[in-house]
Amino acid sequence: MPVKQTLEGRMTYRIKRSAASAFVPADFKDLSDSDQIGRVLRRMTRSGFLIKIGQGVYARSKTSKLTGKRTLERPIQELAKVALAKRGVKVTESSYDRAYSTGRTTQVPTGRVIGVKGRVSRKIGYNGNFVTYEQSSS
Repeated sequence: MPVKQTLEGRMTYRIKRSAASAFVPADFKDLSDSDQIGRVLRRMTRSGFLIKIGQGVYARSKTSKLTGKRTLERPIQELAKVALAKRGVKVTESSYDRAYSTGRTTQVPTGRVIGVKGRVSRKIGYNGNFVTYEQSSS
């Protein structure tokens, strides 16, 4: 299939072929300037191809088999970890995950708490489900 030579066509091709499901504008920095990239990302969000999950963080969407509406392709926890890693934040295991993996508790963690090294003030979420951050020393 030939790729459209427009910026939107090239970005769509790159998003479809990418293994990652979360994207930041810096992923497309080599294609054009930041203003044009922002306009194309907004247009893709309006069309439903992408979903905005945070400031400067976008995720690929799919059509839900149950409701027929557009929804995230992957769980918000996975997308948040990928987005934070792309922003240069070191993501670690949270205390809940550590307690479960070492056998100190049988309560399965929800995954909404992500351990991070460093300060994070970015709010990432979708449809009322937001990720919280926990400062990790390990």
